[in-house]
Amino acid sequence: MKSNGLDYKNIPAHIAIIMDGNRRWARLRGLPDLKGHEKGADTLEEIVEAAEKLGIKTITVYALSTENIKERAKREILGLFNLMRSGYNTKLKKMIKNGVKVAVLGQEQGLPAVIKKIINEIRRTYIKNESIKLNIALNYGGKKELVDAIKDIVKSGVEVGRINEEIISKHLYTNGQSDPELVIRTGGRMRLSNFLLWQTAYSELYFTNKLWPDFDGSELKKAIIWYQNQKRNFGK
Repeated sequence: MKSNGLDYKNIPAHIAIIMDGNRRWARLRGLPDLKGHEKGADTLEEIVEAAEKLGIKTITVYALSTENIKERAKREILGLFNLMRSGYNTKLKKMIKNGVKVAVLGQEQGLPAVIKKIINEIRRTYIKNESIKLNIALNYGGKKELVDAIKDIVKSGVEVGRINEEIISKHLYTNGQSDPELVIRTGGRMRLSNFLLWQTAYSELYFTNKLWPDFDGSELKKAIIWYQNQKRNFGK
């Protein structure tokens, strides 16, 4: 069934999003960078709700990369961690209560104790009626994920001749989940920036000039319509 050009029988099960443009959004308005991140958090809440209504099963968002933590000003990173802490209490808990299954992908090492505590609380939370899964890539790097997978495979004693794509996938942070059919990057940049390098091998890549805080449900539908018009042949 189609509505406004959207085919509800061809909705991607898993969408990954690079949420780019928070700082530029704030600076265009003469606001501190953190105000852009705050508005971006509101946008994420809106997009998860819109995705659930469309029947999307999984949303994976790039919240903070390992490079962000190393390269950005400490004041900004501390502000982001404080925003995550308050956002957990004001937004994530409400989303979880409404059936959103949250998982955090990335390295805990290097994160503040308060963020590690939140991650542990999220892992212990039982979702009775799961409506959608939200993966938050935090202190995440695609290359680091692959290195960790290789180390785990070596530690488990798998013989070299038995290593295949399935075994590698089982040792990734996304073990047990489907790969994203669609990757959306906001903010006008056209690169993956070390995000889900293995999982996006055959994903459709959608780039928009919209800054993340300005991305909304209608923009999400526009991206999905674009996806539905692509011919996916997986190298055949």
